[in-house]
Amino acid sequence: MMGKTKTGKQITWEMTFHSSVLPKSWLNMGMLDGMHKHSEKPNFGASLHILKVEIGGDGQTTDGTEPSHMHYELDENYFRGYEWWLMKEAKKRNPNITLMGLPWSFPGWLGKGFNWPYVNLQLTAYYVVTWIVGAKHYHDLDIDYIGIWNERAFDINYIKVLRRMLNYQGLQQVKIIASDNLWEPISASMLLDSELLKVIDVIGAHYPGTRTVKDARLTGKKLWSSEDFSTLNSDVGAGCWGRILNQNYINGYMTATIAWNLVASYYEQLPYGRCGLMTAQEPWSGHYVVEAPIWIAAHTTQFTQPGWYYLKTVGHLEKGGSYVALTDGLGNLTIIIETMSHKHSMCIRPLLPYFNVSQQFATFILKGSFSKIPELQVWYTKLGKPSERFLFKQLDSLWLLDSGGRFTLDLQEDGLLTLTTLSTGSKGSHPLPPRSQPFPRVYKDDFNVGIEAPNFADQTGVFEYFMNIEDPGEHRFTLRQVLNQRPITWAADAFNTISIIGDYKWSNLTVKCDVYIETPEKGGVFIAGRVNKGGILIRSARGVFFWIFANGIYRVTGDLGKWLLL
Repeated sequence: MMGKTKTGKQITWEMTFHSSVLPKSWLNMGMLDGMHKHSEKPNFGASLHILKVEIGGDGQTTDGTEPSHMHYELDENYFRGYEWWLMKEAKKRNPNITLMGLPWSFPGWLGKGFNWPYVNLQLTAYYVVTWIVGAKHYHDLDIDYIGIWNERAFDINYIKVLRRMLNYQGLQQVKIIASDNLWEPISASMLLDSELLKVIDVIGAHYPGTRTVKDARLTGKKLWSSEDFSTLNSDVGAGCWGRILNQNYINGYMTATIAWNLVASYYEQLPYGRCGLMTAQEPWSGHYVVEAPIWIAAHTTQFTQPGWYYLKTVGHLEKGGSYVALTDGLGNLTIIIETMSHKHSMCIRPLLPYFNVSQQFATFILKGSFSKIPELQVWYTKLGKPSERFLFKQLDSLWLLDSGGRFTLDLQEDGLLTLTTLSTGSKGSHPLPPRSQPFPRVYKDDFNVGIEAPNFADQTGVFEYFMNIEDPGEHRFTLRQVLNQRPITWAADAFNTISIIGDYKWSNLTVKCDVYIETPEKGGVFIAGRVNKGGILIRSARGVFFWIFANGIYRVTGDLGKWLLL
């Protein structure tokens, strides 16, 4: 239960647990279902081209744990977690969307007692391939790209084993991206190993600051910023997103940029609160906010597609800002110009060297076959002062018939401009979201529908619905912590499993909780209030923790680690 120490109103809860102790994020289905009527519109909202999902591994991966499809060696379940649902919803809106999967953590059984996924290369490759096969078999989802291990070590032999196993399973079309960390040492390793060079299709780097390295370019492979943004979705976040979408290609030849994360659908007090392209963090109310980065994305995504080409004539503007131009090779042209200032376009990382942007006039000349383009559609976003601010607004077309392909633009600071031959752009409309509401002050759950309990966010361990068929009474439907060993961790998971729920502002509350301790003598359970942190910081969480143990002992501590004995 989240909350901080502050006098507040009394809160009452009732829950039934079946657990030896007390999601990463939820996606507000109401928000996406409300948009479903627009699924036939190819140009609506962000119109994203790529969806990258975590292959749940039962471990803490920033804001919580995502369940694995294989908790144990002989266990397979392709309906845990929200990623399957999310991929299917994405396909409804864009049947051509590229799907990627990447492990952050791995279930503990793969490590054979070690916190390391490369103990048995065949076993780990088998685990990943089952996820790809399960996506197709149970959900009719074709995974296009598969990664190695998010922001951690890669094993050259594992990458080769993974490629061979994919081929053996008839998955030759699934491409490998590596290493989802820095440009090096993967790029140098590829140049030194011809087989490795052959089996990796894309080099993916995280938070590259729009720059690449010589080795990566020498490989001749596609270069992607395979995780970027991670910035509050305010106007500064929108400026960050607009700047890097252009400059990742101009400065670093990166032809894809993937934002972490898609929708901020987790408690805001967890790490990186509101760092999604939009916000939907109240599944109990259905409230959501379409934030500015959605419309920044639309400036590129609605007017280009995978398979389009960047033209060589791209670069920086004289008084700050940048421009790119892309074509489909069939006569269509899209030009995207950004003039984001330093102050209003800083991403969370890396450090942004200072630069200056000021108002300027820029002249563009269309040559060759483009000189015969009669008009360009114009879409404009202006960030900054509220009185001047607007998002993804269509302006009057630019007529070029008598200009010889020449036009001059007055470019203001903190603006984003798309000029395109495509007339399909659309801002669209969506119903007004329900009003924001605090978490219900009285809350009860009987745990009798589905797999995961709504509004709970697992921070260590995995909690699932469990039907206790031995109990004919009121404890038949329960919530159970299902892991019996520590996963191969990505972050510093706590030593005690914990799931959080509620409102961070709560202070005085009553919790009623029936528990069943499954491990005789050693087992235990706790409930806690005023829990002050979660996610990758969960180990150091403070609060009021009440513990009971199977041997009859009880304890009250001020922290999850049981160091502060009250």
